[in-house]
Amino acid sequence: QVQVAESGGGLVQPGGSLRLSCAASGSIFSMYLMGWYRQAPGKQRELVGSISIIGRTNYADFVQGRFLISRDNDKNTVYLQMNSLKPEDTAVYYCHVQAVSGDYWGQGTQVTVSS
Repeated sequence: QVQVAESGGGLVQPGGSLRLSCAASGSIFSMYLMGWYRQAPGKQRELVGSISIIGRTNYADFVQGRFLISRDNDKNTVYLQMNSLKPEDTAVYYCHVQAVSGDYWGQGTQVTVSS
């Protein structure tokens, strides 16, 4: 059974930082792309960024250098370091794994940026 689990969400003040983690386990073969999406209330889910198995990253324009994605292939884990957070970053953040065996999503973790 494949499991993708996010952690690290919470409440943070504007300008603060959070680090999200996503661990994938089970029969996931060749996780060639791992990434993060987010969905704010009333909006569509959107890509935050992704990282390939060789470490090549891709970010949405709104990231503007504030976020950093990294991965540990030995642990099947991807991270999202978020800095200079803004209220508009408030959303549920989802981990996404693209593997040879299929696409997998986590349940999401809430990030709230508010004073």
